[in-house]
Amino acid sequence: MESTFLLNNFNFEVTLIKAAAIESGSNLENGQVASGKDVLGDGGFQECSGLEVQMDVQEILEGGRNNGVIQQVGRAKYQNLVLKRGMFYNNSDKLSSDVWEWIESVLSGVRPVVRYDGLIKVYGHRSKPSKDPKVIATWIIERALPAKVSGPSLNAKSGDVAIEELHLAHEGLRMKMS
Repeated sequence: MESTFLLNNFNFEVTLIKAAAIESGSNLENGQVASGKDVLGDGGFQECSGLEVQMDVQEILEGGRNNGVIQQVGRAKYQNLVLKRGMFYNNSDKLSSDVWEWIESVLSGVRPVVRYDGLIKVYGHRSKPSKDPKVIATWIIERALPAKVSGPSLNAKSGDVAIEELHLAHEGLRMKMS
């Protein structure tokens, strides 16, 4: 008997959770999120990029060692997380303006700046339709700040209200396989 396998692209979901509400290594480690006012929203986007860490490798020249240099690890640099063509929604599956309110609060000088940790859950291929697809990997970002936001080009034919691009600067990136 031959089994049918639906070849779907990977799907993913982005969740932002207030950083102060999460104790180090607890909720984000397990891929579980807090509830209520600490969740900025769940988002659906067409693209997510910037899941990148660059290590600053230091070269040390050692006297008398002419056949090479010593390589030592320096600081890590994280690329901005870039989310394209999507929107955040709330628990009742309605579009949420919380991200815009967060950005406006930062711009208007509200201090301390609220930071958010994020989960990017990647859902894998599945052989049959399911309401609960399997999470195959989770990317965890720590202490994100808004760096750039672009709204859509308004067009009367399309009626788009989504975020065209959202850039988040952050202080950490980890990946957890399910």
